[in-house]
Amino acid sequence: MMDVAHAVRRALRRAEEGKTLSLDEAEALLSARHDDLEHLMAIARRVRDAGVGRTVSYSRKVFIPLTRLCRDRCGYCTFATTPDRLETPFLTPEQVLDIARAGAAAGCKEALFTLGDRPESRWPEARAWLAARGYASTLDYVRAMAILVIEETGLLPHLNPGVMSWEEMARLKPVAPSMGMMLETTSERLYRTPGAAHYGSPDKKPSVRLRVIEDAGRLAIPFTTGILIGIGETARERAESLFALRALARQYGHIQEVIVQNFVAKPLTAMASQPDAGHDDYLATIALARILLGPRATVQAPPNLSDERFPELLDAGINDWGGVSPVTIDHVNPEKPWPQIERLRAETEARGSVLRERLTIYPSYAIQPDPWIDGRVLGAVEALRAPDGYARADAQPRGVPWQAPDVVLKKALSGAIRLIENSESATADLERGLRADTNVIHGNWDALEVDVSRAWASRPARNGGEVNAALRKVESGAVPNDDEALTLFEAEGDALEQLCRIADDMRRDAVGDVVTYVINRNINFTNICYVGCRFCAFAQRRDDADAYFLSNDEVAARAQEAWDWGATEVCIQGGIHPDLPGDYYFDLLRAIKARVPEMHIHAFSPMEVLNGASRLGISFAEWLTEAKRAGLGSTPGTAAEILDDDVRWVLTKGKLPADTWEQIIRTAHGLGIRSSSTIMYGHVDAPPHWVGHLRRIRAIQEDTGGFTEFVPLPFVHQNAPIYLAGKARAGATIAENRRMHAMARIMLHSVVDNIQVSWVKLGIPGSQVMLQGGCNDFGGTLMEETISRMAGANHGIKVEPDQFNAAISEIGRIPAVRTTVYDAIRVVEPVDV
Repeated sequence: MMDVAHAVRRALRRAEEGKTLSLDEAEALLSARHDDLEHLMAIARRVRDAGVGRTVSYSRKVFIPLTRLCRDRCGYCTFATTPDRLETPFLTPEQVLDIARAGAAAGCKEALFTLGDRPESRWPEARAWLAARGYASTLDYVRAMAILVIEETGLLPHLNPGVMSWEEMARLKPVAPSMGMMLETTSERLYRTPGAAHYGSPDKKPSVRLRVIEDAGRLAIPFTTGILIGIGETARERAESLFALRALARQYGHIQEVIVQNFVAKPLTAMASQPDAGHDDYLATIALARILLGPRATVQAPPNLSDERFPELLDAGINDWGGVSPVTIDHVNPEKPWPQIERLRAETEARGSVLRERLTIYPSYAIQPDPWIDGRVLGAVEALRAPDGYARADAQPRGVPWQAPDVVLKKALSGAIRLIENSESATADLERGLRADTNVIHGNWDALEVDVSRAWASRPARNGGEVNAALRKVESGAVPNDDEALTLFEAEGDALEQLCRIADDMRRDAVGDVVTYVINRNINFTNICYVGCRFCAFAQRRDDADAYFLSNDEVAARAQEAWDWGATEVCIQGGIHPDLPGDYYFDLLRAIKARVPEMHIHAFSPMEVLNGASRLGISFAEWLTEAKRAGLGSTPGTAAEILDDDVRWVLTKGKLPADTWEQIIRTAHGLGIRSSSTIMYGHVDAPPHWVGHLRRIRAIQEDTGGFTEFVPLPFVHQNAPIYLAGKARAGATIAENRRMHAMARIMLHSVVDNIQVSWVKLGIPGSQVMLQGGCNDFGGTLMEETISRMAGANHGIKVEPDQFNAAISEIGRIPAVRTTVYDAIRVVEPVDV
């Protein structure tokens, strides 16, 4: 006992001094009792008061239990039930509106949608009910009901549908200002041990829940999460859970509140005989959460689960009571009624604090809505918020249209840099060439690292025999296995020359000596984007001086100019503008086709397809079908970067996962929409990622045959934020470029015939080298390439056909003009060089 007491007091001293606590020290503080507990709580209060002050918030809400069916079997839950105990598997739209209207009449601002995880995967009754009403899933129904509540009542939906994928959350973001899911615990033991709290509940796997919380950060969704204490976890496991939430909060800044909830045993559950979480244990956990999460975090504890002792939660450091309903019960804890709001106010004021009503989204997000709040729900938020972001005292919710705001057409100014804060960190970022708001846009730079790349950098060197053996294999025409491919990515000197010769022989066998190019024009209709790609210097925020948005008429006029110049293709891509309606893309296609009917439109990366489909609430297939009907000819396979999520989540904060990229590409191919394929390399990646990427491209092509070409894109580092932040290297070396292009030919041999060089990144001389090492296509004339130029490339924005012809002839090859999908090739007369 003396050792424990000593550890507690040592940890208290360090906490008092503001020192960073270790996991061991955090675990020790959870044992604080009596005077030590009072000391711990006093520290927590001081930390709270230094950051959020003495304002304590709450949300006036209604609880909408959309369905009580669930596929999980948690040992403590009375919310989930079976179909035979319900009149209907889901609340009907009429029932949802009855609850929401009653809440609006009582002055509520939040509609809390609570439901079980994916009940249709377990219960046939749930599947049948959804299918009969035209819904493919529970989440589709959640989306529809959230829109209904906004339009009919003006209440702000807060969605708690449980475990979701990145794509599913992207589809729900336009219908709700905030979402949530309790982490509960990081204890794998409670998930794997028969009889433990989470055994038999697939959605309670800690790694899965942490992934959901992180994906919410990537999507800039204000998110509520927290821990549940007293369900059998150890003190160390509880501390580990808090550390995990702190790391995610620091990385993305999206965790708007952390709930510390105490377990209360319920009759007729598997854990009915387990004792409730002890009150002192609860107070110590709240105090520790406040100290670990810091002065500006919101720490919440539900008042109704502590009976008459709930005011003591304030003493432990909370600054939020959570949602309190004057209309509905707490459906998760129905035996515990909410305290009356006036009682909350009196107890809060008795401890020297002020009670303020907030919205479902916290004030800091409400007053700076970009990138947190989707434009379609922003109007509903603005109707209810006060200037300081809390709920407006006189606000009475009324239905508001759920629609995208008008897109403001804008021409860029010049030479401005956006400075949004005066702080030492912002000044340091500017000195590095980063925006002052880089942590909002790109997340916390400090946590970025790729383990595979670090391991590759310290690998032992390959011996010459391994390289020669791999070369002999590929020279025979065989596709190398992964280890052989990695070996070849280390070829140097004579071995590298041999590798490039083999690749060029394969090129000659596949397509002959013709080098093709397309006469085209790039048109980037907007540079306004909120995805947060850390390699991109093109994207601007809506209010930035250099932000622009072209009208459909302007884009169509540029397409006409391209046609008059001899172009047969326009390549159309733009930033992910937060105000774009999902059908904007169709209108743009129609405008171009109306002006230049014969022009081939090569448009919209998988990220744009996802954006459009998500905003319209339709499938990728439905969106692509409509785009094809509107004039889409083919789609660029950009937004691929590296098809490995460990790398993608370092390169980008919020771009679509690799599996979703593949799903969209396969869907396009299945609809007869062909695409290019790409890789962007030379940043935080390594050859193991390249091999995996090429394998994936080959597998897709073997199944669909839809890729027209493969384009290696060397990372342009000069102005890239990730390079300026010191987290990426300065692009690929010349040798790496040669290996990549040669290996693309070798690993895609017999399935992808065309390997393209990127002249905007390599320059014409560099491209000529790659054309002699396995490549056969020069890409397009482009006319106004901007994305690589903004990143720091200095090889121009346009190439005349005569320049291509001369460069191709110089290396003894035959220039030819092609169409976008290589279905017509016109050989150019020889050029005298």
